[in-house]
Amino acid sequence: MAEPLKLMYNAPFAHTFGSLVQAAWPPFDVQRFVALVEGDGWEELELKGRMRRLTTTLGELLPPEYEEAVRILCLIDEKCTGFPYLIFPEFIEIYGGAEEHWELSMAMLERFTKRSSSEFAIRPFILANPERTLARMLEWAESEDEHVRRLASEGCRPRLPWAPALPMLKKDPSPALPILERLKADESLYVRKSVANHLNDISKDNPAVVVELSQRWYGQHPLTDWIVRKGCRTLVKQAEPAVLAIFGYGADALPTAVAGEDTEPGAAGYALLQEPAALSVDKTDVHIGEASMLRYDVQLSPEAMGRVRLEYGVDYVRLKGKRSHKRFLIADKPITGETRRLSGEKRIVWQELSTRKLWPGEHRISLWVNGKEQLSTSIMLHADGKAEPQ
Repeated sequence: MAEPLKLMYNAPFAHTFGSLVQAAWPPFDVQRFVALVEGDGWEELELKGRMRRLTTTLGELLPPEYEEAVRILCLIDEKCTGFPYLIFPEFIEIYGGAEEHWELSMAMLERFTKRSSSEFAIRPFILANPERTLARMLEWAESEDEHVRRLASEGCRPRLPWAPALPMLKKDPSPALPILERLKADESLYVRKSVANHLNDISKDNPAVVVELSQRWYGQHPLTDWIVRKGCRTLVKQAEPAVLAIFGYGADALPTAVAGEDTEPGAAGYALLQEPAALSVDKTDVHIGEASMLRYDVQLSPEAMGRVRLEYGVDYVRLKGKRSHKRFLIADKPITGETRRLSGEKRIVWQELSTRKLWPGEHRISLWVNGKEQLSTSIMLHADGKAEPQ
C-alpha cells in the first residue's frame, strides 16, 4: 500500500526547511520551529492540517511585518519546488489578505505558483473581491509562464477538489469565461487540462453554458477540440443530446431499437444496434479482494454512423440501502467496418480503495452504448466479518 501523502511532512522536512529559512534570516530558531510543528496532535493531523501547522508556525517565528516576512521567503523560494512547498502560497493566503497587502500578495501568488501552486491560496481573494481578483487572473492568462496561465484557470474553478467551492461562480460562471476564452488553444497540455476540468466543473451546475460554448469552440482548432471533448465528459456520460451531437455519437438514435424498425440512414430513430447487446459475468458470487470477468458483445447496425462510446456501470452498495453509480469507459472510437462489432472482456477487481469503501450486497452491473443503458446483470459481493448494510 502506498505511503500516506501526509508523511512527507515530518521532522526531517521541518528541520531541512527551517535551516533554509535560517540561512536567509539568521534569527530564525530552527529547533523551536521543529518542536512547535511536531507539538500536540501532530500525529493525528492529516495532510492539509500538517501543511497549515507548518505555515502558521512559520508565521509565528518570522518577523511580524508582512513585507519583511515575504522578503525572507523570496530569498529561498527558488530552492523550494514541488507539492510540499504549497506552504509558500498558503502563507500569503493566511497573512496577506489585508487590503493594503493586495498588490504584494498577488505578485507573490504569481511568483510562488511557478514552483508549487497557488490554486488554493487564491480562492479567499476571489471570495473577498471577485471582480478585482478575476481581472488580475485574466492578465495571468497572457503570461509567458505555463504555471501562471494554469493558475488563471485552475484557481477559479467553481468546484476545485480539496478547496472551498466558489458559490458565485457555481451560480454564474460568466465572470470566469473570458479567462477560458484566452486559454482555449493553449500550447501547454498542463494548461489545457485545467481548462477542460474547469469546463467539467461548470457543466455540473450550468450545463447549458458548456453546451453553448462547446458548440462555438468545437472545430476551431485541434487543441481546442481536445479541451472540449475532455471538458464535456460528464455531459457525455449523462447523454446530453446536444453534446452527443457535437461529437457525432448519434444522439437521435434509439439504442434499444433493433434493425428493421427504422433503418433509413440519418433518420431520427434509426437502429444503433444490429441486435440486442449481450452482457455476462463469469462468477455471480465474489468476495472483497477477488475479481469478476465481465464479457460483453455489441453489434452495431449497418446504418450506424459517427462515433460509438461503450461503457460499463457499477451500482455500488452503500450504507442504509443507498447506491452509488459509477461508469467506466471500455471504448470510444469512430464507427468503421472494424468497430461495428465490439466484444471482449473487462476484469473488475472488487478491491477497496482510499476513495471507495466496499460493502457486501448485490451489485448491479450495466452496459451502456452512447450514453444509453442497454442491459444489466448483477453479482453478490461477500465480505467475511463485515457488517451488512442496514
